[in-house]
Amino acid sequence: MSDSNTRLVNATELMLHAVELAKKGRRHTAPNPSVGALLVQDGAIVAEGWHKAYGGPHAEIECLRDAEAQGVNPADCTMFVTLEPCNHTGKTPPCSKAVLKAGVKELYIGALDPNPVAQGGAEFLRENGVTVHTGIAKKACESLIADFRIWNKTSSPYVILKLASTIDGKIATRTGHSQWISCEESRKAVHRLRAGVDAVLIGAGTLRADNPSLDARLEGLPEDFEQPLAVVVTRRLPNSESDIQLLRRRASSTIFWTTVAAASSSQAKALRELGCRVWGFSPQGKGIDLAAGLEQLREECGAYRVLCEGGGVLALNFLESGLIDEFRLFVAPKILGDTEARDLFSGRSPLTMDEAIQLRTSESRPSGDDTLIIYRREAG
Repeated sequence: MSDSNTRLVNATELMLHAVELAKKGRRHTAPNPSVGALLVQDGAIVAEGWHKAYGGPHAEIECLRDAEAQGVNPADCTMFVTLEPCNHTGKTPPCSKAVLKAGVKELYIGALDPNPVAQGGAEFLRENGVTVHTGIAKKACESLIADFRIWNKTSSPYVILKLASTIDGKIATRTGHSQWISCEESRKAVHRLRAGVDAVLIGAGTLRADNPSLDARLEGLPEDFEQPLAVVVTRRLPNSESDIQLLRRRASSTIFWTTVAAASSSQAKALRELGCRVWGFSPQGKGIDLAAGLEQLREECGAYRVLCEGGGVLALNFLESGLIDEFRLFVAPKILGDTEARDLFSGRSPLTMDEAIQLRTSESRPSGDDTLIIYRREAG
């Protein structure tokens, strides 16, 4: 392998490390993007940083501060940053000027900033003598800010759909038994997903069948970790005295989306007395207005990332409504072979393939014994 190719491989590996750093800030930086940065000297990482909280220092500044604490001179280093340094004054001064002032002479950028207000940092630094490389680990860096793009374009949160199925597309046996389709590693991955979102959403069928708690259960979570909100979409509200985990353990962080009529019922009043929130929405398509629910969730609760773990009917409703930004499918190497087992999706009657809901495959990788396939919107 030539020196230039080796350098490119190393640059990619270093940028992917910056991506992992950036993920540490998820939930806390919204509506800003998650960003990671490194300083590298003689092929070794000597300082690093990531954007930790909205309104706080950006990743580049955190990295430069780490360099100062380590006694490292940035002028002797190459910087890697997952997103183009901002070139405007917002809640913080421009990172582009801070990088230039620090004396960095070479910069690798993963993705250019899609925000027209903040972009231009790469050009500014080039004009001032810094060698700038762009598009390093571009796919991973652009995936990292997929949520940021949605927040800039819409008033909705970024919505991730998660489902698990057998090879033949079944999510449960004909009796409804589904524990466990996925392997232990995939189940841990789901808890990591929950830890990175502001709300977890299910339908009434999942509530009745699984009685879930919808919290993130992981070792090493900080004591002050704020569990995601639990959202249940249902036309029929549960009895407030039901032995439901969400009511008994998490009432104050549980929200029910239901019809306008149900939201004004005595059952809704009883649920509110427990501490739950009950929101009523107008009919839309095969259910209630899910788009309105998502917008209210973002506006009233500051929920910028939502994980949908509903069953096949709710998941299909979200997909048909164009509300899913990312679909994570865990496929287990199992086959039921039963036409009456529960399908991954159900409820449509297309006559031609032209009527199929089209997605694009973004990524596929092993997840323990399973395979994780990540899909995004076709045009994404």
